[in-house]
Amino acid sequence: MNILKHNFFLILAVGLLQNGFSQVGINTTTPLSTLDICGNLNVKEIGLVNANVSGSATFYGGPSGSATHIDDGVYISLTPTSGNQEFILPNAVNVPGRIYVMRNVSNSIDAKIYTFGGSFYAKDSSGATGAPLTMPYNSSLKTVIVISDGANWTYIY
Repeated sequence: MNILKHNFFLILAVGLLQNGFSQVGINTTTPLSTLDICGNLNVKEIGLVNANVSGSATFYGGPSGSATHIDDGVYISLTPTSGNQEFILPNAVNVPGRIYVMRNVSNSIDAKIYTFGGSFYAKDSSGATGAPLTMPYNSSLKTVIVISDGANWTYIY
């Protein structure tokens, strides 16, 4: 019985040790990171009508006080319309490490970004930016990357 216990704990320890240092490689037999991809990466896009993607559709904003939820995808094309220009990110606490790349594809309406929780911080700032984060339709600020640090959203234009 003692040998059986010893073998069980030995197998358990080896299994835990293996999982503690696991690395996954795609197109490589020698991964150098937790996830090592040797090749191109394709991420889910939302908001563009694409004949090659089943279910693709335009991602419209919501009216004041009823913003359209952003909770899926990585590259998101926002289409604000008159009176429906609000979008809202999840609470940053619930999605640590989440990254969104958002682009305002409208040629006439600004997109307004809110969050269910956390504040917005510019990449080079220690002070919060008041909501909403506005993405103008007519400037170089049409595209923004937002990253959750587990408490707030950092944005990069």
